[in-house]
Amino acid sequence: MTVTVTDLRPAADGDALRSAYSCFPSGVVAVCAEIDGVAVGMAASSFATVSLDPPLVSLCVQHTSSTWPKLRDAPSIGVSVFSAGQDALCRQLAGAADHRFDGVTPAVTDSGALFVPDAAAILSCTLYNEIPAGDHNLVLLEITALDADPDIEPLVFHASTFRALEARA
Repeated sequence: MTVTVTDLRPAADGDALRSAYSCFPSGVVAVCAEIDGVAVGMAASSFATVSLDPPLVSLCVQHTSSTWPKLRDAPSIGVSVFSAGQDALCRQLAGAADHRFDGVTPAVTDSGALFVPDAAAILSCTLYNEIPAGDHNLVLLEITALDADPDIEPLVFHASTFRALEARA
């Protein structure tokens, strides 16, 4: 037996679309590099794993971003998976560009990948490809080196707020 669905809202309804997108929980990452001695970075909640061979991850960046054009040309980009409890830091990296690293002591590699402290995982990446996708660009990053601690709980973004994971038996 099937049930007929009659109350679907059009995807052009921005509020309905945002509400539907918010139903899907996602991890949150910092995407950062040191450029000419200056820390440049942003938060992204559209992060996803893509491929093992080659090792790829993706994120989506709005066309209006003023930070991504600076990061795009960096020789190495650091991706830090925020850990639980780093919601204030995540909000800070999503805020005003000139205050994103206030009070933060990031770690940096020789190639310029920059990482936030106490992250659940850090990935040193290079730009693999960038694909226009609506009002965003789909950015594919190739991982060149990494470190991770699966015992550290990640920060989760769901329904426009930060949440914790719950292990189930």
